[in-house]
Parts: sequence; structure tokens; C-alpha cells
Amino acid sequence: MTTLQNRPGTAVIVVDVQVDVVKEAHARDAVVANIAALVERARREDVPVVWVQHSDDELVKDSDGWRIVPELTPAEGEPLVHKNYGDSFEDTTLESVLSDLGVGRLFVAGAATDACIRSTLHGAFVRGYDTVLVGDAHTTQDLTRWGAPPADQVITHTNLYWSHQAAPGRTGGTVNSADVDFGGAAGRE
Repeated sequence: MTTLQNRPGTAVIVVDVQVDVVKEAHARDAVVANIAALVERARREDVPVVWVQHSDDELVKDSDGWRIVPELTPAEGEPLVHKNYGDSFEDTTLESVLSDLGVGRLFVAGAATDACIRSTLHGAFVRGYDTVLVGDAHTTQDLTRWGAPPADQVITHTNLYWSHQAAPGRTGGTVNSADVDFGGAAGRE
């Protein structure tokens, strides 16, 4: 139950599934396929899908690498939010888009797990959203050369710690794409 007033709706947020962001990502094809299936299910069930697209000095807006991967195509009328920071809410239109849709519950998927996904999860949660991570629909690249754990461990750890999120009046959770329930309470794996 969200702490946001008059926001009973649910949405899927697809974060940064862009050519260069997932080019070398762990299990890229499987994750993109899971996101595609989640998006199609949301569309069939009339659940809004909101797309988020990052740009910065290394990911230049309108470049080929900046584009959403060819396997995923936003449908006409689906909101597309442009961002320049990790948190998809920071200095963007995401909050107003979700408010206009009456959304208080989010299913989050995309990339990169250890950057924009984590930032967006926390950003949504502290803003009052029930926030569910789709555990098999997010990924990251191998950053072990900089001291990070292997990508599969980053993903597993993120799924684990997000599955136990709770705060007054709102819930978090982790659920795999096949188990997403757009009508029920926040999932827990």
C-alpha cells in the first residue's frame, strides 16, 4: 500500500535498456527477452509501461548506442522519460507522468543493476511508491576489474536485499517476471 494519495494504479518502469548500456551485460539476451515478455503482459492487462532513457557525456543523446535496444519498442502513447542521473526521478518528468496515470506501485526492470536500477528503486521507495524489482529482468556488466563482484553476484545480491524492503505505509519486494501479479500486493521472492 503506497503512501501516495489517490494512486491505486500500477506501472512497469523499463530503465535504460539501451544499446550501449546492455551491449556487454550479463545474460543480456535472456534479460531483454524477460523484459519484452513483461512489457507485452503489461500491455495485455492495460498496465502502463513507462520507458526511461539515460544520456550523459559517454552516452550521447540520439547516438546509435543511446537508442533503446531493437528487441524492445515503446508503443505509441507510452511515456518516454529522459534522464541524466542514476535515479530515474531526479530532475525528470517521471513523477508527473506517474501522478497523471494515478500510479503508486511500480515494477522496475532494466539496467544497470548496480547503478540506475538501485538508484531508481531507492528513489521510488523514498518518494512513497510500493516498489517491486523484477528479479530476472535487470542486468549489469562485469565491473570486476574495478573491484566489484561478478555481475551475476551483483544481480543476486540486489534481488536478495530488495526482497526485504519495507517502510511505514509502503512495501518493496523482488519477483521474477513470470510471477508478476499486476493486481496483487508487492511480490516477495
